[in-house]
Amino acid sequence: MHHYSILELPFSQDIETKAVLKKLALTHQALAELNGVAETIPNEVII
Repeated sequence: MHHYSILELPFSQDIETKAVLKKLALTHQALAELNGVAETIPNEVII
């Protein structure tokens, strides 16, 4: 089993790199699409 420890906030280094921001935009788009699809399900409680 892997041990994971949460880093203290704020981070000591800048994590807002170009790569991270590009992934953030793609993630936002995917979540918006998922939200739209979920709203078409007649009984959303079954999810």
